[in-house]
Amino acid sequence: MSDIVLSVENLSKQYRVGEISTGTLSNDMKRWWAQLRGKEDPFSLVGQVNDRTKKSESDFVWALKDINFQVQRGDVLGIVGKNGAGKSTLLKLISRITSPTTGSIKARGRIASLLEVGTGMHPEMTARENIYLNGAIMGMTKREISRKFDEIVDFAGCALYVDTPVKRYSSGMRVRLGFAVAAFLEPEILIVDEVLAVGDAEFQKKAIGKMKDVSSGEGRTVLFVSHNMESIEALCTSCTVLKNGTVLSHGKTNDMIELYLNDNREKTTQLLGHRTDRKGNGRYRIMDTTVCTNNQPTGYLKVGQQGQIILDVVQKDNVKIPISISIGIHDSKGIRVSTLSSMFFPETLSIDRNFKVEFALDKVALYAGEYFCNVFLREGEQGDIVDWVQDAFILRIEGGDFYGAGKNNVSQGDKVFINHKINLI
Repeated sequence: MSDIVLSVENLSKQYRVGEISTGTLSNDMKRWWAQLRGKEDPFSLVGQVNDRTKKSESDFVWALKDINFQVQRGDVLGIVGKNGAGKSTLLKLISRITSPTTGSIKARGRIASLLEVGTGMHPEMTARENIYLNGAIMGMTKREISRKFDEIVDFAGCALYVDTPVKRYSSGMRVRLGFAVAAFLEPEILIVDEVLAVGDAEFQKKAIGKMKDVSSGEGRTVLFVSHNMESIEALCTSCTVLKNGTVLSHGKTNDMIELYLNDNREKTTQLLGHRTDRKGNGRYRIMDTTVCTNNQPTGYLKVGQQGQIILDVVQKDNVKIPISISIGIHDSKGIRVSTLSSMFFPETLSIDRNFKVEFALDKVALYAGEYFCNVFLREGEQGDIVDWVQDAFILRIEGGDFYGAGKNNVSQGDKVFINHKINLI
């Protein structure tokens, strides 16, 4: 008997950009008739690859194109890729939330998925009712669900609120409950998207530990999507890298992480102002970055020295609006290390012209290495996103003497310095 529990063959998913219908009732009927007979959509003959860095030239886009892979029983498959690569679409297809345009998915056993906050949870029902509802949907008897009930509630940490409607739960509580239901109701395949990032650090650690138990201890299969490369490395036995809706590569986890990070490095070499893989209403646009050490453009920061990061911003419509601007700094594993932001200060930025903004560092407190930086600009503190670019630039930190002890400081796995002194008392 084969140990393959999931087989994906020539899987593709196409979406129409903009309009939903074909334009005429007769064409809509032809599309419906073709779908009913299992034939290819006659109006999806032209499509383009899902590359968000380029302007759309077609009415159709392939969110996924010709995906092929197999997963063995007990494997933990990591799926990585930048935003828009097709990760969530793939998981929705495997979870049978939506149907593929072409190709097939063959799965052996029950599938439980946690794709977003509140997945599978009816907001008007209590946690108790949702647990029994989800178990029944998965084909379990009431006795089987009752046997797992206390474990689910204990793991989710919601014993006090088990008879409270889920709509009154925080997003973190809903994620904990959703994960506990998915993991403890013994599916043959457990699918978890980036939603775990909503939970706190303690819950993330518990969740990863449970996924390890599910795969190695119980011999079940896990599909895990994350931008946190440390979690992928710690958990996954193999990894698939998606790019623009296609499989860039599949193989050993460490090799795939290195491939993914190198692909990100290539992306950051593009001129920031020319990048089209950005979000926002475009009223302002971050065009360029300059990194200085001691007020001199160097392209890097130096440990223990003053540093400056300057963003060059242009405005589109000469209307003065309050804005906030931030830089998110991540290490090579995708873990957020720190954030620089105007929102941390009482002054409000309100500008009706092109401008430059300087983030001034009195003493660089990051260890030497390369860090990936996102840039983010929004109206006010809670308003619309104006400009957002993931991996906008690589911040290079050169080694230095942070503590003034006359020697360079070498990282022992640390990310940041904490200024301190040693006193005998």
